Amino acid sequence: MIRRYLLVGCFALLPLVVTVWVVRMIFSFLVDVFLGPLTWASLQMELKPPPYWQIALISIVGTILLLLIVGMLMGNFLGRQLMAWLDEIMNKIPMIKGIYGATKRLMASIQSGSGGSFKEVVLVEWPHPGSYTLGFMAHKDCSWVAPEGGRMLAVYIPTAPNPTSGYVIMIDREKVRPVDVTPEEAFTWAVSAGVVAPTASRSDHP
Repeated sequence: MIRRYLLVGCFALLPLVVTVWVVRMIFSFLVDVFLGPLTWASLQMELKPPPYWQIALISIVGTILLLLIVGMLMGNFLGRQLMAWLDEIMNKIPMIKGIYGATKRLMASIQSGSGGSFKEVVLVEWPHPGSYTLGFMAHKDCSWVAPEGGRMLAVYIPTAPNPTSGYVIMIDREKVRPVDVTPEEAFTWAVSAGVVAPTASRSDHP
């Protein structure tokens, strides 16, 4: 009986714990970004370093203001010129240019809605014949890799329980089957390690 209650309590609190963990990671990152400059400014003005709650509050407000300012700048000629200048600098730094360029192209693809952009969920045979998993359509043309790449699709396979890490595979389009599952349902399915299935029954699964 005690074991049953412990398991029920664990499964009841697990979603809250995971959510708090993710939010805490993001929050700690924002605080760390502003911690150094705020501490340096306090020392320069011969003041005591601000307490943690003040740094946290300034981090949140500063992040929101930064996003608003960048958003407004991107709406005029000066902002676009500054961004073009930043792109030119980042694309000249070895190693950094690969990460920056890939991230920028990913964001542009998501904004334009072209090339898949993780909006389509598909069923693929992975990681070996006879086993299947859900993936996200990343790009619908792989002709850049080989002449036969025009028949291949790029599919992102998330891992459980962290769907932000995974594998990118190129697979023949005839072996990819679309499924009536939303991206949110597919992510939930991956995070829950397959425990939480989409609400509606799917007749096209093998």
